Amino acid sequence: MPSMSLSTPIARWWAGLDGAFDRIAIGISGLCVLHCIATTVLLTVASTAGGLLNPHIHEVGLVLAIGFGVFALGRGILHHGYMAPAVVGAFGLGIMTGALTLPHGGFETFWTLVGVALVALGHDLNHRATH
Repeated sequence: MPSMSLSTPIARWWAGLDGAFDRIAIGISGLCVLHCIATTVLLTVASTAGGLLNPHIHEVGLVLAIGFGVFALGRGILHHGYMAPAVVGAFGLGIMTGALTLPHGGFETFWTLVGVALVALGHDLNHRATH
């Protein structure tokens, strides 16, 4: 796939974003894993864990994951032409979405972590294909 000409400031700025969104998305995936582990530990230690248990944090996190996934993985398809990273990432997002339907606890945490790992893998594959 031909690369974009870097003759305009906008084209140079756009080219500078290569991989930035994938790195941010992988970082957010790491924060999600940290949240899941922290919540699980806090639940076993104490009966309440404050704002970490608010169901809206999961919905907001999923919206962020979908947004970064659509932008970064979609941009990757346009840049390098490979669908596999986007397919892996979309599968992970689907698992994360399904996990939201489960009651809080072990299965929800397990499936969320599986989904997050697949989304992070999709972004890593996308980053590797771009560079």
